[in-house]
Amino acid sequence: MTRRQIPDTLTLEERAGHALNAMVGMADREYGGIPFFAANLMTDPANLTHGDWDFGSSHGRMIDGMILARHMSGETFGAETEQRYRDNLMSFFKEDGLSYRQTNPNYDWEPNANLIDQRAVILSLTTWFMATGDAKAKEAADRHVAALKRIAIKEREVWYYPASEYKEGGWPSANAAQLRLAPDPAAFCGRLVMPLLKYHELTGNRDAFELCQFFVALIVERSGVFNKDGSFNDALAYRSGHFHTRLGTLDAIARFGAFTGDASLIAFVEKSYAWALTQCTAFGWTPGDMKEQAYEHETCSLVDLIATGITLAKSGYTKYWGTVERFIRNHLTESQLLDLDWVRETDDRSRNVAGKISYTNVAASTRGAFAGYSAPNDFCCDVNHGRGHTNDLQICCLGSGTRGLYMGWSNTVTEKDGKISVNFLLNRGSKWLDIESHLPHEGKVVLRVHRDLPSLQVRIPEWAGFAKVRFVRERDGSATEGRGSEPSRWVKECFLQLNEAYAGETITITFPLSERTTVETAIGQTFVTQWRGDDVVGIAPSGTKHPLYTGRRVFDEAPMREGELRRLENELVW
Repeated sequence: MTRRQIPDTLTLEERAGHALNAMVGMADREYGGIPFFAANLMTDPANLTHGDWDFGSSHGRMIDGMILARHMSGETFGAETEQRYRDNLMSFFKEDGLSYRQTNPNYDWEPNANLIDQRAVILSLTTWFMATGDAKAKEAADRHVAALKRIAIKEREVWYYPASEYKEGGWPSANAAQLRLAPDPAAFCGRLVMPLLKYHELTGNRDAFELCQFFVALIVERSGVFNKDGSFNDALAYRSGHFHTRLGTLDAIARFGAFTGDASLIAFVEKSYAWALTQCTAFGWTPGDMKEQAYEHETCSLVDLIATGITLAKSGYTKYWGTVERFIRNHLTESQLLDLDWVRETDDRSRNVAGKISYTNVAASTRGAFAGYSAPNDFCCDVNHGRGHTNDLQICCLGSGTRGLYMGWSNTVTEKDGKISVNFLLNRGSKWLDIESHLPHEGKVVLRVHRDLPSLQVRIPEWAGFAKVRFVRERDGSATEGRGSEPSRWVKECFLQLNEAYAGETITITFPLSERTTVETAIGQTFVTQWRGDDVVGIAPSGTKHPLYTGRRVFDEAPMREGELRRLENELVW
């Protein structure tokens, strides 16, 4: 890394450093370091609360998120908190290999191995082992995968879980298994495929692959989660078409299809993904479900949308690179809590109840977190529909938001068979080249090449056209110019083919910016949205609690700052 003048524009690794602050700050020092689950920022003072998600789910997401954030940003603070999260996670395992929710003196839930929790547990163990090679993490993961296989109800072509919670004595009802009462297969089986598949890729674990194989068959062939036209089944038994679990399942199936070379699975996912986009805004707001929670956008859902779009784009649906970049530039980063002047907080501890609620230093603890339930135009959702105002922050969204940053960062520049592809026009350092993005101020991207590259291509936004795209290549004191209108310059519709590139070369690409207005619809509400390139620079009506998209300033030339773009020789591939 070298410090120089770089554009003062969106840099995802810096956002990861802010997220790390929240992942450290959410730990409850008065309750064994167990993280708070939710925050209400609209009370005076704001508060943090615990819940039954505190255990495998929250710890798994924090461990995964902290590892990815450190890898992106190079930040080292909070190591003691991260170690406490890891120690806590290991303490939740019982002899059967599953992770169990613990008792809490303030609540009356029973200890159980919740199937949604298990997904976050194997996710964290996989990232932990990937990053460190820690034998303890692998041992726990192997036992965990074996347990997930052991408790699955197995039929000839599909496996499933007949309840949402498993207890030490077994499934609560043998009759549920006999009647094939698999509750919400997407939530309890489909989303498990993503981390299980990665664990299989890393270790060759056959149990993990078998679970993926039979769970995917369950979803695609038998479950009814997705309708024939790709839409989500909105029946109550299917959680009213809950977007986070459906999109997370699509992400998982797309990855499995890509891994196995099954084009039919990729086509299955693309059909549902295309339908899902019709329910979302172009800048990335998603419904919570199709009924009671429709107005409650989760950052988790958006990150699933980002991850699925990336896999589809890599599989040949290249139009989704642009879709995903709009999501990253807008609702993902806009949903990160960086300005806390509006949050009312206190340093008083007298009203705190250990293990239940805290009113102390909430703003400082949550800086860098992601919205739990946001409106299209407001960090806080307080509409007159659905459930009204609920949580403003949720720790699942903090973990997912961090993972969303990582998916954008790690897929900005990719390599396959010697070809380097610049997929997102975001600031990014890499071992091959650095990207300096002047967007949204100017239609300008500068590439600084570090190594000889046999083939280089750069995605140009669809709104830029091709006739006015220009590039200048400078090397060893000489410069050559090229145009997007030249024959044979374009591949896969949106990639500008630059062919060979050489160490020390600087390539400057320019194109006209698009300024336009669209009307976005979110569950019957309309928003007039102003765009500059792929960035939303204004939205009406404006939010009333903590308005989004109101502080984005645009200049004729991109402001510059001294900085560095992080380069890693080996990156964690998720």
